Amino acid sequence: MTITKLERIPAKKTPDATRLLRADHKEVNDLFDLYGSTKSKVKKKEIVEKICTALTVHAQIEEEIFYPAVKLALKDKELIPEAAVEHAMLKTLIAQIEGEEPDGELFDAKVKVLGEYVKHHVKEEQSQIFVKAKESSKLDLSKLGEQLLRRKEELMSKLG
Repeated sequence: MTITKLERIPAKKTPDATRLLRADHKEVNDLFDLYGSTKSKVKKKEIVEKICTALTVHAQIEEEIFYPAVKLALKDKELIPEAAVEHAMLKTLIAQIEGEEPDGELFDAKVKVLGEYVKHHVKEEQSQIFVKAKESSKLDLSKLGEQLLRRKEELMSKLG
């Protein structure tokens, strides 16, 4: 039986779900900051590709693993559905940006709006959903973190 890289990760080294997702949020925020300070069209295209990939994978692991677990544990009928709608809007913006060339004001405007939308979503997620998830005794955030990390690595390996 072959042991994969993921199976060798000790559970103690895997961050809990909210820490893992916060790290993703910080990474994307840093990429948006980098985009804002970049003049080169080639670099802008590279940064936007990283942003779109990171957001797409992040949204997918949240929708597949984190949101269903939180919704069930909290019996939530408001926060998670709202977050899912926000994800749908983000995906629409990502689809408009992906494959385009950063050659004009409209491209920069779309990236700026995407960044603002992401910041809004992150603020709500971290101040409401994550707080309630940490307070819930029904959620094993370490186990969820392991599942999120495993799925994220799987998705990233397919994309890269």
